[in-house]
Amino acid sequence: MTFGSTISVQTQGFSDIVDITQQVQTTITESEIMNGIVNVTAIGSTASVTTIEYEPALVIDMQELLNKLVPETIRSRHSETWGDDNGFSHMRATLMGPGTTLPVERGKLLTGTWQQVVVIDHDNRPRNRQIRIQVVGTTD
Repeated sequence: MTFGSTISVQTQGFSDIVDITQQVQTTITESEIMNGIVNVTAIGSTASVTTIEYEPALVIDMQELLNKLVPETIRSRHSETWGDDNGFSHMRATLMGPGTTLPVERGKLLTGTWQQVVVIDHDNRPRNRQIRIQVVGTTD
């Protein structure tokens, strides 16, 4: 069985990190799937979905790391071509990937004690992101 939903997430850009764990669990519950997997994907080329311990200090650490790896000031032919100055956001999203897949057991998202599912919006402006949550599995 397959069940999916799309959620909207308002972000601030510049690697803003938003916890969506509860929305993922809500979709799993609505699906009535008991055992399987859930895939969570950011629709678009400047955002990522991953897991992290969502606490303020680590959120800042992650944002600082992303800025060191791919600085906002990095030269980008994309930005030079299109004039939108967001080439760095495409590179960050490509390095992280658009989504993640996690197990579902007994109708629950299987994560570690301090592990949350997050959207990271790398773009250079606030956005209303569409996130696709797809649950695949069995109802028994």
